[in-house]
Order: sequence, then C-alpha cells, then structure tokens
Amino acid sequence: MNRRCPTLLAALTLTATVALTLSACGSDEKSGKGKDKIANADTGDKPSASPTPPSSSTAAADRPKVELPSDLKLTFEGAETGDSAEDAVLADNAERMRAVDAAIAGTDPEGKALRFYNTGKALEAAVSWVGQFEKANATVTGQVRYFDREVELRDKTSAVLTFCADESKGFSKDKKTGKVAKTPVTKNSYVQYNTRLDRNADGVWRTSQILSTRGAAQCQP
Repeated sequence: MNRRCPTLLAALTLTATVALTLSACGSDEKSGKGKDKIANADTGDKPSASPTPPSSSTAAADRPKVELPSDLKLTFEGAETGDSAEDAVLADNAERMRAVDAAIAGTDPEGKALRFYNTGKALEAAVSWVGQFEKANATVTGQVRYFDREVELRDKTSAVLTFCADESKGFSKDKKTGKVAKTPVTKNSYVQYNTRLDRNADGVWRTSQILSTRGAAQCQP
C-alpha cells in the first residue's frame, strides 16, 4: 500500500523514531508480509558462518551510555519475557530507539550510539533522518510509549521484532524558539514497527532493517 511522502514540516510534528523507517517516504508493509521480507532479506551484514554464542564477557559489550533530554521520555513495555535471548533483543532495540532520539536531541552529537545499535539499511535511514532534523533546526520532545513487543528468534544471530508505538504525546520542537509543534491525535499517531536485528561478535543485537505501518489497526487503543 503506497502512501504520499509527507513534507518535512509535517513529519517533524511526530517524534523522530516514528518517521525513522525505510518506508518514511515510500510504501508501508503489512505486518505479516513485512515480517517475511525482513526475515529473509540479505542485509549484507551476515557473517560467512554463524559464530558461536558469545561468552558472558562479550555479551556484556561496552555499550555507549544513551542519555535523553529531561523533556523527552520513552517507555518500553514488556522488557522481560523470561527468555534471556529474547530479553537481550528487546533491550538492544530499546537502546536503539533511544539512540536515534539522542542524536536528534543533541545529547549524542557524534551519533556514537546511533552507529553502535544500527547497521546496514537501518543505519542509512537513521543518519538521513537525523540530518533532516538538523537541517530544520528541530528536536523532539514529549512522550512515546512502545508496546506489544514480540520477538521471533530465527537463529542464534538473527531475530525479527515487531512492536507498536503510541506517539500521541510526542512532538517536534524548534531549537531556536522552543516552540512545540503539537498535533491532534489520530489513528496515525499509532505505528507498527517490523524490524530485523543481527547479533554481532560482541553479542550486540543491531537493527539492520526497519519497516513501519502508520495507523495500523492492531496498534490502535
């Protein structure tokens, strides 16, 4: 299903993590079909052979500290599933989403965390989106809630993660004036994300692909 690409002004009324998708100015994918496409896609970042599971030392990789401004709050529901591997995917995905906003908000001006948690096409999209905010001299503020987070481990080094975002309280803000661009709540305030993550040799689950469906029925309140 194709949709028209919004102008930057319209896009900036949403949080950065909303529009940070490969389909931000292209097409949305239904969750089921998108899941298959992501799971089977060749990202170019796969190792030639599956590495052995990381030891406890490599699993605790030297992750960058991600800090957000005091006026921006991201909430991630369902962080503990009881499965250590799935929990690791959820944890690194949460830091990835936080890293994008940190780069936009200026708390990570060099984008170290952005590059730590993203790779391949997801990294290209993230860097491009951050650049658009910089060009518009805008940042993000408010609250975003992530829920219905479901992990499917494909093998020891790849996983598919789907989740919803409630962005009804997330907005852009002009860096110079501090004016917040508030928008009314509609069905498009709710987005379903479909992502692929690949675990590197240090045990970090990096997002390699990301697709979204804005206004997805399964994410509506």
